[in-house]
Amino acid sequence: MQRLLIIVLSLFLSAQVVNAQSKDELSIRTILAAQTSEWNKGNLDSFMKGYWESDSLMFIGKSGITYGWQKALDNYKKGYPDTAAMGKLNFELITIKRLSKDYFFVVGKWHLTRSIGNIGGAYTLLFRKIKNQWVIVTDHSS
Repeated sequence: MQRLLIIVLSLFLSAQVVNAQSKDELSIRTILAAQTSEWNKGNLDSFMKGYWESDSLMFIGKSGITYGWQKALDNYKKGYPDTAAMGKLNFELITIKRLSKDYFFVVGKWHLTRSIGNIGGAYTLLFRKIKNQWVIVTDHSS
């Protein structure tokens, strides 16, 4: 009887862990979908809600490494000053991998369809759960 109770309890706890992972991964997918939607509306301020609003946010791009949420927003506004430059964003998710209970690693491709010429590249994102919210703490886009 005690062995049966241990087996049932183990199955229950395993189901809870899988459910939590699925819920967290769904949250991250929802953030990326919201970012895509906001970008495609031309709303960079709302697009940035997926990022950690901190001076420690790390962004790695063609110009090197920069730090800070405001700096990232300023760089986006400089690089994409209008909806023609922004175009329409599409993310292709390649992998979403849980690293720990507080971190996820995301790899994918991005593509902008634009009247001024399409562009695209690859990205890696590090998501961290801060104050019970998933946010991007590191973005490497090329």
